[in-house]
Amino acid sequence: MKKILLTSIMFTTILFGCSSSSNDDLTEASPNPDPDPAPTTKVTYNGSVKAIITSNCNNCHGSPVRNGAPMSLTTYAQVKASVETGSLIARINSTSNPMPQSGLMSQNNRTLIQQWKDDGFLEN
Repeated sequence: MKKILLTSIMFTTILFGCSSSSNDDLTEASPNPDPDPAPTTKVTYNGSVKAIITSNCNNCHGSPVRNGAPMSLTTYAQVKASVETGSLIARINSTSNPMPQSGLMSQNNRTLIQQWKDDGFLEN
């Protein structure tokens, strides 16, 4: 009698231990997950870009401009206008004529400026 009871308990435990009430196994997994998902946080001028410009550009592109810089980059409107025309992004990515003149800024900073443009030039 004990064998039958013990076998029944083991069978019941295995049966319920292997079942799941989750629907997770019913959904198909993506065969090719995105290896480089888009960032979830939008880049803003005040949150990221202003600090990059201040530390990398305002030595020459300040107010007043110095060292022959053609424009000031001290306000949101000035930086946005320079990015919209393409001149700022072209220069920060140029290996032959980079800005800042000391050499290319970090890839992360250049990516943030491009993302700011792609996100629609958010200010805050």
